[in-house]
This record gives sequence, structure tokens and C-alpha cells, in this order.
Amino acid sequence: MSGRLTPRRPRLAPRSSRRAGRLRAAALGTALVTVLVPALSACAGDASTANGDATLKWTSSYFPTHWDPVVGGSGAQFRELALVYASLTRTDESGKAVPDLAKSWKYNDKGDEITFHLRPNLKFSDGEPVDAAAVKAAIERAKKQKNSALFGDLTSIKSVQAKGLDAVIHLSQVDYQIPQLLGERVLQIASPKAAKSPEKLDQSPVGAGPFTVTQLVPGTKVVLKKNPDYWDAKNIHIDNVELTSAPDASTVVSGLQTGVYNFADIDPSQAAAAKKAGLDVFVQPGFNASNISLNINKAPFDNDKVVDAVRYAINRQEFVDKLTFGYGSTTNQPFPKGYVAYDPKSENDYAYDPAKSKQLLTEAGYKSGEIKLDLVIPAEDPQAEVVQSQLAKVGITVNIKIDKNWATPFFAKDLTFSLYGTTGRDSAAQTLTAHFGPNGPLNLSSPYEPDGFEAAIAKVRQTPLDSPDYADVLQAATRAGLESKALVFTYSQPNLIAKSKSISGLPKNPAHIDWTGVTISGAN
Repeated sequence: MSGRLTPRRPRLAPRSSRRAGRLRAAALGTALVTVLVPALSACAGDASTANGDATLKWTSSYFPTHWDPVVGGSGAQFRELALVYASLTRTDESGKAVPDLAKSWKYNDKGDEITFHLRPNLKFSDGEPVDAAAVKAAIERAKKQKNSALFGDLTSIKSVQAKGLDAVIHLSQVDYQIPQLLGERVLQIASPKAAKSPEKLDQSPVGAGPFTVTQLVPGTKVVLKKNPDYWDAKNIHIDNVELTSAPDASTVVSGLQTGVYNFADIDPSQAAAAKKAGLDVFVQPGFNASNISLNINKAPFDNDKVVDAVRYAINRQEFVDKLTFGYGSTTNQPFPKGYVAYDPKSENDYAYDPAKSKQLLTEAGYKSGEIKLDLVIPAEDPQAEVVQSQLAKVGITVNIKIDKNWATPFFAKDLTFSLYGTTGRDSAAQTLTAHFGPNGPLNLSSPYEPDGFEAAIAKVRQTPLDSPDYADVLQAATRAGLESKALVFTYSQPNLIAKSKSISGLPKNPAHIDWTGVTISGAN
């Protein structure tokens, strides 16, 4: 479900259950363990390599399918691509945009033009300069490349002028979301020279991030070393990175114990075992949210009463209890509770009420058992079983259908009923439009859009991020979007990481992994 499956469509970072990803990985688990353990266990239990350098040994369930950030940067793998690529901005612990390659930025008085001032004397790992021309090339490639997963994220950008170290971005509308948007997941900037051949870039990534690639085995392993030319290299204390595709989830904790790895993203089901093994479990805040997707252009969801019946049939707490092992929370919105875009006024809308659900189905003219639905998903997913069970209780029969090519009909809006999970966006406005906008990739009912949403999201873009009214305006847009009949949100959970105690604490930047200041003990 990477961006490559959605040509010229906007993409949100899909989770589609990280658990499902691990189930897919399990099929290769034994083979990968056999191949990777000898390669990585030279210093089992030690965080350093033979020469004493600090080495991060990270195994991941979302190993990048693509290393071209235009193609692969919108999914959860953007965290790994950020090892190689830097962006104009990055996200701090409060979720706000702060300088990265750009040292500062400024809007014009009208709000339809923003100038990013780049740091001087920076270069990509191939020696090419990091300048406004590189920013212009990156944006234009993201907008025009046939297999771009970022096209829909950049619709506010009309054109870019390159003036030395100043990238002047002309907007098609007033949009104060741009610094939030052009961060680590939407505009990871590659060397323009290397990007002239996107296929080669995909295999030999060239960026200006904290590390450079020395070896890449597609889908399996990548080896990186510290980039001495990174703008903040003095605060990067890791010398080498060995990133591998995670084997069976059940073997990750033992791999961490023996020193095969010292860092891994884990499923909530593995957290207790990781703690028992003496590992640190890092709870990384994020914007994750899962939902049930309905297509109101197809029966039976072309009947509003059936849509509402599904809404009232969903017991969100059951998802939390069965799937998150104490780490999740219910949400009826595309954001977790406590996030600035979360609308408290909508919190109790469509609360669990199976009796009301049954009544609505009767009013819609359906007898118990008469509605039969295929719930199409890409891989085995326990969320689907929860949905199947809950709808059965109100008289709707659900057949779970696994289609490994699920993305094609989903993004073509050909499915009637499906599941989706996202890692969100640093720009809440982009998250909202992806779910509720008429061309939103997560809106299975396109071109449907709830009444009032277009005006509400326009007002968000027109409101500066530091305005005292921003939170209220943003929450009003969420409220307008939740009038959509195309999505039923269920639960949210943070990202969990298990790591060796030799690795120091990580900054709690929501959704991002920031290696600034992180140390690994045991190295010379």
C-alpha cells in the first residue's frame, strides 16, 4: 500500500493495521532470520561495531518499498527515508514546524506567497548544492512525476521561483499550512542531479539528511553511515545504521535480547514481552487513526439509514480492548483525543447503540440477515473480525475478502466496504481533506463531500497557525467533515518502539523519529 499503487493521487500514510503488515512479513520470517542473523550478530549484545563506532541496528515492519521520496515518502516508511533525506521543515515535540534545511520562512501580507530561506553552504551527498533550485525541482517532480504519491498534497502550490538560497512559493490560494505540510513526510528533498533518473534514485538514494547509503538490498537491508555534511551533524552521535526488514513479529524481541537488533518498531501485543526482557518500550505519540470506509454511491450505503445503522453498531471500546493491549483509545475522528484538530463537541456523536441500529435497518426496509457485505481488505487483519462480529449482532452479514491488490479498487473507488488506517499528516488540514474532500484518497465515496466542509477547510488554510482562533477554526472543520457518511472512525494507538537500554531516550516528536542528540553507549 505504498504510494506506487496510487499514481498521481494524494496519499496519506497508511497503517491499514501495522499488525497486518507483520502478518505479511511472517511468511518470510524464517528465511529472513536465517539470512540476517549471521550478518548482524557479530557483536551480539553490543551496540558498537568492531571498530567501536556507534551502530544503530534497526529492524522494521515497514521497510521501504521505494527509496525515491516522491514515490515512497507518504507512507509510514517516511520515518526511514528521513535517515537519508532532509526537508525544508521538521516537527518539534509540540507538533509545530521548525527549521530544517530552511533556516526561516516568511509569508507575504496576503498569505498567498511564502519564501523559505535556506541554510548556506549545504550540499547533497553527491556534492550538488542544496539551494532554491533543488527545492523547486523537488516540488515540481512531486507534482508531475507519473508515480508520485505526493501530487494531491501540493495542490495549493502554483509555482516556485528559485532565487539563490530563497525558494519563493506562489500559492493558488491563501494557505498558512505550508510550513506544516512541507516537512519530513511530504517534501523530503533529493539531489536534483540524482533525481533526473528516478529509477536509479530508487535504488541509490541521494539526499542531504543525517546519513548516507553505502549498501542497499531492495526490500531486505540498507547500510548507512553518518553524513558529515549534514547541517546538524554535530548533534548526530550515531556513526552507522543497519536497517533490516523485520521477520516474524514473534522473533523481534528475542533478536533485541541477543543483540541482533537494538531498535525495532513493535506491535502492542509484543510490548509486555519486551518489557519483561528488560528492553525499553518507547511510546511515540502520533496521529494514527483507523476507520471503516463506506461507499455511499453503492447499495446498501446509498440509503442514509443503513449508513447510520452501521455507525450505531460500532463499539469502539472493543477495538481498543482487543487490539491495543492498553495502548490505544477510542476515537470517532481522524485524530486521537487531545490533538489540536480533535473536536470535543463531536466526541459523543453516534455512540454505540445496537438497538437503534436495528431500528434504523428496519426503517430502511431490511430484515435481519438480508444485508450481506464483502469487507475487502489487503491482508489478514483482526480489525475485520471485530467489524464482522459487531455487525452480525445487528443483523448484517459480513464476508471478509482478502485481496492483495486491494489498493487498486480502493483508490479507484470501486469497493463498497473496506478498512483503512493512517499515520496522519503534520498538517491537520491535509488529513481532513484526504478523508473528507471530494478528491480525497481516503474518501471511498468520491466525489461526495459533506455540506459545509469546503468552506470550513478554506477557513483553516486562511487562518495563521499562531492565530488565537486557529484551534477553534480547525475543530470546526473537523466537525464539518464528520458529517460525512463515508467513514466511521474506530480507534487510535501510538507507535511503539522497543530498544536496547544502550540507546538513549528519543525526542517525542509526534509521528517522527528524530535522531538529534541520541547516543548509543558501548562505542569508543
